[in-house]
Amino acid sequence: MFKKIKPWISAFRLRTLPLSVSGIIIGACLAQHNGAFNIYIFVIAILLTISLQILSNLANDYGDGVKGTDNENRVGPKRAIQSGAISEDEMMLGIKNNILIVVGLSVALIYASFGVSHLFLSLLFFLLAGLSIYAAITYTVGDSAYGYRGLGDVFVFIFFGLVSVGGSYLLFVKDLDHHIFLPSVALGLLSVGVLNLNNMRDIDSDRASNKITLAVKLGKKKAKHYHFFLIGSAIAISAIFGVLYFSSYYNLLFFITYIPLTIHLIKIKKAQKANDFDSQLKVLALTTFLFSVLLGVGYIL
Repeated sequence: MFKKIKPWISAFRLRTLPLSVSGIIIGACLAQHNGAFNIYIFVIAILLTISLQILSNLANDYGDGVKGTDNENRVGPKRAIQSGAISEDEMMLGIKNNILIVVGLSVALIYASFGVSHLFLSLLFFLLAGLSIYAAITYTVGDSAYGYRGLGDVFVFIFFGLVSVGGSYLLFVKDLDHHIFLPSVALGLLSVGVLNLNNMRDIDSDRASNKITLAVKLGKKKAKHYHFFLIGSAIAISAIFGVLYFSSYYNLLFFITYIPLTIHLIKIKKAQKANDFDSQLKVLALTTFLFSVLLGVGYIL
């Protein structure tokens, strides 16, 4: 396993990691705005989120690999099992080891946040950790993988938006507040946009492999309309948040990201080939990360 460092790093899909920590950044900054930030909780939460994302990526590689979904017809980077760089048994071992890391970090995070008090919240986060592991694995692994039944969008919205922002805020503050709702929804919509973009890129190969994503169900034209709805709604909802909770012009720093998001939508409108969509994946993911940073920082300046 350690002789294959480069294939493993590739399998980790490092370009997905900034998006995965976006909700933690927003939740932490809003907690700091309320005077409840804790650096230890923040660092462990970031490490846990990265570990969960890597677990999801490895499981995705395994699930699509063994099902034959990752094949020569797919556009984008070659996956580890598809290329033969990592065997199915090695990938499964990597998944099991990653689960152990996630469990260890979950225990550390819950202890750092709640100590021996707040029993209900501790139990809630143990449950969330278990559900997160389950969701990361069953996206593509198993006969009833939800990613093959058009449900990936729902899970991404919940875990990358509501759970990520709301959960991280709860870790710091030990309570929920109405002002985290709109940012969590906006981030969830942008994150689903990244998934939909990925699915539009793979729409032909997924259909041929019987991977029925929402993009496959909708078809390319309607999937584009759906994409405009996701990004447009995220812009509108975050703008409403900026107006409703305005206290300083720094709060509106994230409006800057509306420029690359608008350019992105123009390019998606013109996109036809798989490579057209693939070239925008990094753009949207990094713009979403920048959106989160600017929104969060804007409330602590």
